[in-house]
Amino acid sequence: MASVANEIYEIGESPPIGEVPPQMYAQTIRRERFGEPSKAFASEKVAVPEIGPNEVLVHVMAAGINYNNVWAARGVPVDVIGIHARTGDDTGFHIGGSDASGIVYAAGSDVTNVKVGDRVVVHCGIWDDDDPFIVAGGDPIVAPSAKIWGYETNWGSFAQFTKVQAHQCLPKPPHLTWEAAAAYMLVGATVYRMLTNWTPHNVQDGDVVLVWGGSGGLGSIAIQVTRALGGVPVAVTSSEEKGEYCKKLGAQGYINRKQFDHWGMPPHWTDDEAYGRWVQGARAFGKALWDVLGERKNPRIVFEHPGEDTIPTSIFVCDNGGMVVICAGTSGYNAVVDLRYLWMRQKRLQGSHFANDEQAKGINDLMIEKKVDPALSRVFQFNEVGLCHQLMYEGKQPDGNMAVLVSAPREGLTDLE
Repeated sequence: MASVANEIYEIGESPPIGEVPPQMYAQTIRRERFGEPSKAFASEKVAVPEIGPNEVLVHVMAAGINYNNVWAARGVPVDVIGIHARTGDDTGFHIGGSDASGIVYAAGSDVTNVKVGDRVVVHCGIWDDDDPFIVAGGDPIVAPSAKIWGYETNWGSFAQFTKVQAHQCLPKPPHLTWEAAAAYMLVGATVYRMLTNWTPHNVQDGDVVLVWGGSGGLGSIAIQVTRALGGVPVAVTSSEEKGEYCKKLGAQGYINRKQFDHWGMPPHWTDDEAYGRWVQGARAFGKALWDVLGERKNPRIVFEHPGEDTIPTSIFVCDNGGMVVICAGTSGYNAVVDLRYLWMRQKRLQGSHFANDEQAKGINDLMIEKKVDPALSRVFQFNEVGLCHQLMYEGKQPDGNMAVLVSAPREGLTDLE
């Protein structure tokens, strides 16, 4: 490691490219601060991490905000610091952040795909290349060794430097600001896998795709990817204002879920009267979809992540032979499925989790080609990492995606705030 003049650089400052100081600032979480995100994060001086032969040290210019570090801040559903400790990490802290844009400052001896000085974005899938599942040809993100960087691992993007596996690095789209480039990869690659990986249910020309949470981080990208692949996205939102935002992103139209009250687990099928009322609600929702489309056409793909409250309706309105694909359960995990629709109508309920390298490249290529936009809505300063996660925890985050400036110039805030 080259010698440097400074022991540490202030936030917003950068050492000469390739010169790595021994110390850095990071927004850390410690067990004694577990709780609401606004109080869980604190700025600390810590050592810059060492990298291995297949790893890269990235000087973080900006970091994206995702719900996984709301969980990390609260210490539920898992204690991330305990997870780190089981792998030999005795630092006692968690540096979160699963999206980043930045500049390569050091590369391990086995790294060939990037070099010092490259401007990159980072995806959050990591795995062991020697994992027998991967060696046998298995999809890396399904492998037992697969983890989410910056959540299940330490040394994420809420710091001046982060260490990543070399394969996580992709070229930064030249037209995007640092903050915009940091905002899309986790949600974008997740979306790309959901809509392209589950053959034959990859988006085809004219396919109707129902997108839950259309104005959120996942939904804002799903609408655009659906359009880029030739599909017809219809958003589900919680207000007319959010619906209009989705239309600006390319949605054919939207359904305001607040106009319906049949959410949650449906009554047991043996309770004819109560179950009949639930079916009426689900049918009314389906008719609202037809009204948006101007024809009686059901979605071939339903893009799910609320889970418990919405899965029964998603399966009900999905077209015969169609797919409900889900990557989360923000309203709960204990969803009820009427199996008659799965076997009689041959519908598919498919789980999906992040992405592999090819799919991460797929969304990045769409960004480079300007076919999809990061939908960045607000940029925060480094000392506001806790604030933006608190907004997300309380459901008060802005539409689209958020980012935090780390080493990028503070002028980046000007156009957005």
